[in-house]
Amino acid sequence: MAEDQYKEMINDIDNPVADQIKANGLGKASMSRFNNDTLDADIHLGWISVDLTALPSMGRFYPADADLKIRSAKVAEIRHFSTIDETNLIDIEEKLNSIVKACTRFKSGTKMMSYKDILEEDRIYVLLAIRDLSFPEAENKLMLEAQDSSGNEFKVELSSKYFDVEKISEQIQPYYSEEARSFVIQTKSAGEVTMCPPSIGVMEEITKFMQGRQTERKTWDQSFLQILPYITLDWRGFNAKKIFENEIEFQSWSEKKYMVIYRLAEQMKIGIKPELVVEHEGEEVFVPLNFPGGIKSLFIISDLTSELL
Repeated sequence: MAEDQYKEMINDIDNPVADQIKANGLGKASMSRFNNDTLDADIHLGWISVDLTALPSMGRFYPADADLKIRSAKVAEIRHFSTIDETNLIDIEEKLNSIVKACTRFKSGTKMMSYKDILEEDRIYVLLAIRDLSFPEAENKLMLEAQDSSGNEFKVELSSKYFDVEKISEQIQPYYSEEARSFVIQTKSAGEVTMCPPSIGVMEEITKFMQGRQTERKTWDQSFLQILPYITLDWRGFNAKKIFENEIEFQSWSEKKYMVIYRLAEQMKIGIKPELVVEHEGEEVFVPLNFPGGIKSLFIISDLTSELL
């Protein structure tokens, strides 16, 4: 989840999150980027390796020997996804993650990892990659409405070739540690800080924490929750109790320390930029990213034209 999207969510959690996702897209997928070189039993079972360097994170925050495989969504999984409530944040997260959980297999060497270890912004790519496997037919492509500077309307395929990835600031790139698989940053005011973009597991816990506080009609420190995902390196053992403890510790930070870590988190965001860049009749056209037919159309066909006789 990009910084601006996340900030809007915590400022007004009652707003339908569906609108945010429609406005900013769900990412990109390119079948040409999958690694199909290894012909093993997995392929016969429908599992296909994903090239981690093609992800928005470029795989830099996973173990060096990490292996991510995906398969197409099955009927039961699609049925479950079809019940999504696009006005309910928790339900949206649950349904999206249910697809990722069912259709991915993540390993580091011989050690099994969890879908929760996948970065939040990489989930975007993974979901559309799973969709590509689930609906390979040309008529199931997702098309966006576009308009050039003269007002002429045309359609653009929601395709990876038109996407641009938000990259981590060059200013902090030198602090990336191959050994730690994260950024280990030396600062004057905050000392040594280890940070990385948040995982699905971390964001799940923070979302539940905010929902719980809202249900109990309790407030939370929004400035704290803007940076917490970037300084939490593992979702294991991370829960509401741990978040509360971190919030108490956060109160002792100096103003300078907070500003430094906040700026570092800002420069560490990754993800898909909110506009497609399309060449149309010699003109560069910027097309706002949205999701045709709503989030449901990720795995539920929204246009029945090709199915009607």
